[in-house]
Amino acid sequence: MTPTPRRQRTPRSSLSRERVLEGAMRVADERGAASVSMRKVAEHLGVEAMSLYHHVANKDEILDGIVDLVFAEIDLPRDAADWRSAMRRRAFSARAVLFRHTWALGLMDSRRNPGPATLRHHDWVIGCLRGAGFPIAMAAQAFSTLDSYVYGFVLQESNLPFDTPGELEDVATAMVSAFPADAYPHLSEMITDHALRRDYAYADEFAPGLDLILDGLERTLEGSVGPSET
Repeated sequence: MTPTPRRQRTPRSSLSRERVLEGAMRVADERGAASVSMRKVAEHLGVEAMSLYHHVANKDEILDGIVDLVFAEIDLPRDAADWRSAMRRRAFSARAVLFRHTWALGLMDSRRNPGPATLRHHDWVIGCLRGAGFPIAMAAQAFSTLDSYVYGFVLQESNLPFDTPGELEDVATAMVSAFPADAYPHLSEMITDHALRRDYAYADEFAPGLDLILDGLERTLEGSVGPSET
């Protein structure tokens, strides 16, 4: 029987806050946020749990830190031509980052001690919208609406019961065959005429939905500009 390889131990002297947080993020990526603890992070790094306390105070500080690392990965496109293209690119980046770190979905806006990357991210989004002419209340609404869409899409996408077109076909076919005849005609139509197309991919639904939101925000912004401001 081949012995299970042990994790390489990290010399205590080489530990740092950054290394602790990177290790915690790997634990979250592998096992979920609920598995992040001082003991599990120490085990991942190959050190004693007590040695972590030289760099982080407790589990809450670790969670604050790894959420901040997630926000740091999201692209804030300062070279975008306008607010709409900037928000679009940020949304695509956020979706990709959250798909890599789906454990973060329930933590992104729940931390009471946001880190510098989190604060920078939020300030940039608000500033981009305010610079485009959104009143502050409308900017807050736009920010919330966009993030609700991105977070919700990633949550649904990451929980779909299929990963490949073949698996999708198997799931969809089984669903349709289980329906009583003509009981759910509209659902059957969506599955057979849309989801079972050879070129269908659920991921392709993201951009059109995002554009619908951006279209609505653009119309709302235009409607908020009075005659004296045009």
